[in-house]
Amino acid sequence: METLCSFLQISRTMCQGNQSTISEFLLLGLSDQAEQQKLLFVLFLGMYLVTVVGNGFIILAIGFNSYFHTPMYLFLANLSFADISSISTPIPKMLMNIQTNSQSISYTSCITQIHFSVVFVIIDNFFLGVMAYDHFVAVCHPLNYTTIMQPVLCILLTVTPWVLSNIIALTHTLLLLQLCFCDNSTLWHFFCDLDPLLKLSCSDTMINELMLFIVGSVVITFPFALILFYVCTVRAVLRISSTEGKWKTFSTCASHLTVVLLFYGTLVGVYFFPLPIHPDNRYKIGAILFTVITPMVNLFFYSLRNKDIQGAQRKFIHRKSFLPLMPWASELRLSP
Repeated sequence: METLCSFLQISRTMCQGNQSTISEFLLLGLSDQAEQQKLLFVLFLGMYLVTVVGNGFIILAIGFNSYFHTPMYLFLANLSFADISSISTPIPKMLMNIQTNSQSISYTSCITQIHFSVVFVIIDNFFLGVMAYDHFVAVCHPLNYTTIMQPVLCILLTVTPWVLSNIIALTHTLLLLQLCFCDNSTLWHFFCDLDPLLKLSCSDTMINELMLFIVGSVVITFPFALILFYVCTVRAVLRISSTEGKWKTFSTCASHLTVVLLFYGTLVGVYFFPLPIHPDNRYKIGAILFTVITPMVNLFFYSLRNKDIQGAQRKFIHRKSFLPLMPWASELRLSP
């Protein structure tokens, strides 16, 4: 982070050597009316607290209960942490601006916000693909599950999304730092998003936009290919002769499949088949769906539809003492 800040300062100095630059941006938010601002504050604060507390309980329930030390719940814990981080990137600053009647965000904070928003959206994307693969193996190859989902593969499937997402985000950030921003500092958004910020630059953004297209295509295509495993999963479920067995097997995948359809349905609907509205409003709608709505909906699908998670959360809340969190490596069970 110190290296990134140093590079940021160097880039700013280079820009200042050529032309005047801005030191902060103005975030116009979702509304400029006082009554709507109060309503938005209460609404987004409520959604933020529900998402953070709910996903936090999921992580703690999985961590403190050895029953959940399996690959599926390991991936779910990572997804919950990514959801908490995703909504925590833009919303606290937005709430603070509403409360203080301020619209400003510093250049450094804006770049940092973009970096982490890219990181956590991509991590969500990857872990949906990883969880789809885990369900595919559990349903289609139940007898070979422990052989396939070995600890080495589980660690690889957990670490790889974090590494790749940070590399991709750092690439966008470093390219963004090469740009200069001159007179226009107004963002028609409630947080610093990459594409709207590129439109404010007075530098040539062709490389940034090309990289955004290439990386975006790869990031979307790879996990989406993994999610195609659900075609085989559904076919395997339909082959089960017992109605009870068919329903029980399908119910284990229903929550994740619903989240997948919501995530990619939102992606396709907002960015590939956009509504006939102003582009600035489209960016806002897409950002709200990805950074606020999706993390909160993930929570409800994975907790309300999972009786084991519900039971573990109730036990955790009523515990009088807390046991130390046991290491993942020693407690990881590989049975589906």
